[in-house]
Amino acid sequence: MAQPLIPTTLVGSYPQPGWLIDKEKLMAAGPPRVRMKDVWRFSGDRLVEAQDDAVRLAVQDMERAGVDILTDGEVRRESYFNQFANALDGIDLDNPAEVKSRIGRPTLVPRVAGPIGRRESVFKRDVAFLRAQTDRAIKVTVPGPFTMTRLAVDEHYNDEKALIDAYADAVNAELRELKAAGADVVQLDEPYLQSNAEEAAVHGIAAINRAFEGIDGPKAVHLCFGYAYVVKNKPSGYSFLPELEDSAATQISIEAAEPGLDPTILENLPTKSVIFGVLNLATETVERPDDIAGQIREALEHIPPERLIIAPDCGMKYLPRDIAFAKLKAMADGTRIVREELGLT
Repeated sequence: MAQPLIPTTLVGSYPQPGWLIDKEKLMAAGPPRVRMKDVWRFSGDRLVEAQDDAVRLAVQDMERAGVDILTDGEVRRESYFNQFANALDGIDLDNPAEVKSRIGRPTLVPRVAGPIGRRESVFKRDVAFLRAQTDRAIKVTVPGPFTMTRLAVDEHYNDEKALIDAYADAVNAELRELKAAGADVVQLDEPYLQSNAEEAAVHGIAAINRAFEGIDGPKAVHLCFGYAYVVKNKPSGYSFLPELEDSAATQISIEAAEPGLDPTILENLPTKSVIFGVLNLATETVERPDDIAGQIREALEHIPPERLIIAPDCGMKYLPRDIAFAKLKAMADGTRIVREELGLT
């Protein structure tokens, strides 16, 4: 469906209502890599009904704020990662393994005990439900195959490429069903490309291309430095970014606001659209639309408007709901200022 030039979107998540999830418990543990079902305030059919209602509220907020490409706020998920990664065949759900996180914290992760496979779609119903709530374009995110290998202990393949390929095939099968269910944009969340750049140089691009094989339409890859409430000191540049120019992705999503990213980095992706983070989620201070417009103008010195998409940095779910909405509205209003300046409305 048609989009304005310089459309706005979310990376993926939006705050979950307090009546749906125990946010303090969720944040105390860090982003979960195995299932964490005890954070939900409902169970069974009541949980599904409550999550449906939360999606409706998230969509309403995004539309009122003026966002062009919507998600369901990932309000059904405990994290971007764990729902899909633990829904696959081959995972020993009863005996998770332990690794160190990007910041050195011991973290429970999936244990691969057999062939990775996908019995049925994990997010197909979610996409179909979201599609029925709005006539705007919609996006869905799935954890990428490279990141899933970094957050798993392999006791079956004993071969990194074989494990990555198996994850990529499972993701590809999922993406095909999500496109059929109505997703306009599909996105791989691949934060570990950035933090494992040497390993990513060997297998990262091939994993992305395998996951996107046969997928039509906009295909995004998201990279980040970690959620603001976990990672406090972020580098000012990406260690794995120009390499993505050679990938099958058509959009690259990066956080730029909190790390103060130099927008000249956009020149490293001469054919890709860039989802450019303009909302700093490390602070609850709401940005002014004029300041958002200023960030967009700086980005446009290095990328044409036809290839620029505006978004928050990642991890919006961890903000208070009223702050998140106000930030989204400021983002949309600031983008509108630039569109008007360029005669794009």
